[in-house]
Amino acid sequence: MDRWFWIGLGGAAGTLARYALSTWCEGRFGAGFPYGTLAVNVLGSFLLGAISEVAATTELLSPTLRLGLSTGVMGGFTTYSSFNNETIRLIHYKSVAAGLVNIAITLVGCLLAGVLGMVVARRIMAS
Repeated sequence: MDRWFWIGLGGAAGTLARYALSTWCEGRFGAGFPYGTLAVNVLGSFLLGAISEVAATTELLSPTLRLGLSTGVMGGFTTYSSFNNETIRLIHYKSVAAGLVNIAITLVGCLLAGVLGMVVARRIMAS
């Protein structure tokens, strides 16, 4: 139960941090381009990479703290960082092909799912 608490608390903190950074970016750079999302995804990927490396190579992070930071904070901040980290690990530990397949399926699958969600919502709303 302790891990669930820290993951949930971290998720809330990450979500608030994402909103704060996105709002700041929109105010600073305007809404013509998704600067906030870009900033969140790049920063989140960097931070999750650093957290993963520290957790894998040192004793500085307990398993609970690692989960709270990675699954909680970074999961609330951006899920792209998880995709990024998992793809890098596939390429590094399994094969470049596995990483490329993950990229292709994720990109195409998510785009198609988004379009399908819009179509379904439009049909439901038109009923």
